[in-house]
Amino acid sequence: MDNRTGEMQVFLRVVETGNFSEAARLLRMTPSTVSKLISRVEERLGVRLVERSTRRLSLTTEGQIYYERSQALLQDLDLIEQELSHGAAATGGKVRVNVSVALGVLGLEPLLPEFWRSYPNIVVDLSLSDEIVDLYLDRTDIAFRVGTLPDSGMIARRIGVARRKIVASPSYLGRCGTPRKVEDLSRHNCLGFNFRRIAPVWPLKESGRIVDRAVNGSLLANNGETVRRMALAGVGLARMGDYHVRADLAAGRLVEVLADVVEPDEEEIHAVFLGAPRMPQRVRVFLDFVVPRLQRFLDTGVAVKDRQME
Repeated sequence: MDNRTGEMQVFLRVVETGNFSEAARLLRMTPSTVSKLISRVEERLGVRLVERSTRRLSLTTEGQIYYERSQALLQDLDLIEQELSHGAAATGGKVRVNVSVALGVLGLEPLLPEFWRSYPNIVVDLSLSDEIVDLYLDRTDIAFRVGTLPDSGMIARRIGVARRKIVASPSYLGRCGTPRKVEDLSRHNCLGFNFRRIAPVWPLKESGRIVDRAVNGSLLANNGETVRRMALAGVGLARMGDYHVRADLAAGRLVEVLADVVEPDEEEIHAVFLGAPRMPQRVRVFLDFVVPRLQRFLDTGVAVKDRQME
């Protein structure tokens, strides 16, 4: 019978006590049995784990790796048993989350009541912002980001794709006309953002290639919800993620324009988090709960209610 976890437990006790005799006493085994067990593990692995001396044992490089990995594995087993035996309520702590305003309100917030029914002792410290935060400086556990990820030491889990659409209200189009080609944008009020570039641009296809076309408008905002509200108010055109305006399009509050001349404009969405050797259980369960549901939301819009965000 495979009893590698039992071998790991013996090895950890040997390392923690520093000798076979003390480990054997605590484990209620004989020193020779403990020594033979460690030798058997070394023989199976084909490496020496400990350097034996008359005073105290010392770990080899391989022994240090085996110790750290064994410790992590046994802790994970304890967490699994704890969660199953005591229920989800055994998992607690605070998870600090940063997400864009629209994705947070439409996609993430509707998931939280169900999450708390499963994990009532986890506190979600939620920040809604379209600005890019520094996970280290802001002490953020998880950030949901739209767009290209920079090279970093963070780990990312892909959630899905945001498909950008150019939209406007029927009242604006009735007053200013409907753009039929990319060049028409130059005479329209194009609502933009102030956090992407100094000069607002929209990536559009011209002459068979994607170019950043400069656009002009009366608004530069630091979040998508403000841009959406101004579009609903008939102020101008807006380039928005489909999940953000899905309900507005379905209800006729907004209308997509230039869909037949603009190439698909997509940005990937990821959950990013720090690559710590051992992720806290509270962070792990939050990701495991939220990510598949957000993936479904982006694909189907099931979390979106047909309402205007207040």
